[in-house]
Amino acid sequence: MHKNVIYNCRVIMWLANDGNYRELRYFTPWVKRRQWEDHYLPRIVQAVTGQIKVPFGDCVVSTADTCIGIELCEELFTPESPHILMGLDGVEIFTNSSGSHHELRKLNTRVELIKEATLKLGGVYLYANQQGCDGDRLYYDGCAMIALNGRIVAQGSQFSLADVEVISATIDIEDVRAHRVRSSRSMQAAGSERYHRIEAPVALSSGKFNAIDELNRPADLPNDVRYHTPEEEIALGPACWLWDYLRRGGIDSCATAIIVYSMCRLVVEAARGGSEPDGSDYLPTDARELCGRIMHTCYMGTENSTSDTRARAKELAEAIGRSVLCRPAFSYHTDLNMDSVVTALRTLFQVVTGMRPRFRVHGGSDAENLALQNIQARLRMVLAYFFAQLLPWVRGRSGGLLVLGSANVDESLRGYLTKYDCSSADINPIGGISKADLKRFISWAQDNFQLPILSRFLTAVPTAELEPFTETYVQADEADMGMTYEELSVLGRLRKVEKCGPYSIFTKLVHEWGSRLSPWQIAEKVKLFYFEYARNRHKMTTLTPSYHAEAYSPDDNRFDMRPFLYPSRFPWQFKKIEDVAAALPDRSEQKTKTD
Repeated sequence: MHKNVIYNCRVIMWLANDGNYRELRYFTPWVKRRQWEDHYLPRIVQAVTGQIKVPFGDCVVSTADTCIGIELCEELFTPESPHILMGLDGVEIFTNSSGSHHELRKLNTRVELIKEATLKLGGVYLYANQQGCDGDRLYYDGCAMIALNGRIVAQGSQFSLADVEVISATIDIEDVRAHRVRSSRSMQAAGSERYHRIEAPVALSSGKFNAIDELNRPADLPNDVRYHTPEEEIALGPACWLWDYLRRGGIDSCATAIIVYSMCRLVVEAARGGSEPDGSDYLPTDARELCGRIMHTCYMGTENSTSDTRARAKELAEAIGRSVLCRPAFSYHTDLNMDSVVTALRTLFQVVTGMRPRFRVHGGSDAENLALQNIQARLRMVLAYFFAQLLPWVRGRSGGLLVLGSANVDESLRGYLTKYDCSSADINPIGGISKADLKRFISWAQDNFQLPILSRFLTAVPTAELEPFTETYVQADEADMGMTYEELSVLGRLRKVEKCGPYSIFTKLVHEWGSRLSPWQIAEKVKLFYFEYARNRHKMTTLTPSYHAEAYSPDDNRFDMRPFLYPSRFPWQFKKIEDVAAALPDRSEQKTKTD
């Protein structure tokens, strides 16, 4: 605190205050560029250091052999980053202590910004990033880096269970000076405003020829940056996030289970490397055995469930879990029918009202059909928590279990879930991941984790299995939603990342989808998406905390702070879309074939 203003642990020019961050809730940015003041230290600090005051403000540190400038986290991402002006004033080494969270494919952006910071300017960039879970929805993925003149010369691991990781590189500061000997750079530097330099009576090296250790160690050469594929990121990021939570205190269900298995693999690998938790008398040596100890799976079927779905769930549980504590030696998997519970509720409703609700295929109304689907979904949530509390007792253990959710980001965005149903859980490892990325992850895990059972999940048609199936009707997610999961991802990114409203999205998609859909078909999809998004927005207020992995997450709790009450018909926007769609020519393949 300086002059009764809270600035942060160091002066920051630009604070992150959008998306996942609200730094202005606590801190104030320093707006006096290249200015500094005297900060009087508290007496308790004066007693230790012997200092009365210190410089406070936008300064750089000068040593005997170089000059060091500091920027922090968000400042690297801003158009006019502090390192630009610092570099023109002779700063040769830049440090960045960052708290940059993981999103799929985000490392590419980070790397390019760090390389760009020193490519034109010249210099050394030391980038350290937080590693671990923040106790909320974000996972900070580490990946410290050292860059020299636009080249990465050292890189840390992106996902690790270790609490601390240190990387180092040997560089020649003369390379920076040689890189900067250009006329255009010199002219800009000569006219730049100066920073106040705080002189530190230290040197980062003892001299080029004076230290034997330095002479024997070659300078680091540029490295090829290591990137994980999105499938690997899904395997590693949520697994590390989930492990942090644990030690602190259809295809979607399949993906959640595989992420737990991936976490077990990471824990076993860390244990083999000597990272044994303090105070633990158990050292995991086999991922399947660990998974069998900690993971409990439960298939909650009804008369609407298929035998194939039931069999897939059982085989997957056996494939990823092996327990020495139960027979047969597989993970603890329970298989039940909850028809009796559903029937009891239907009977109760009939006793109270005198009417018995029916499914649509049996002659019921839409309201009856939806209510009967919702009660199955909500009962699964109730049973999940009931079993989570008592299954440890059944196995002769104490404590309870963490309930994991399995709703993906596209279903949440569209509102294709029942409020307080089986999407409600303690945490959701896949809540910020798209359906398309999850399918690619499962395909990746099939080969990399040697789990052939996953091929059956990939070929299965996504379905909630909440309605009776007949010879002419089988419930399918994409048919229910009126759009494919791929289309949902596109619409989600346009809404959030590109900041488009209904009409803007329509005008973009007319060009992108115009070869396969008519303007009117595109208009109907856009209107349907926004109608369902608006009327289901209230569900986001109770969304299970999930791993943040997508920039278009609709998570209402911190990231996507939108109203949860909308005029779902969007009268002006929809009318504008309809007018333009009617006037545009049909360029779709369907029209061409018809002609």
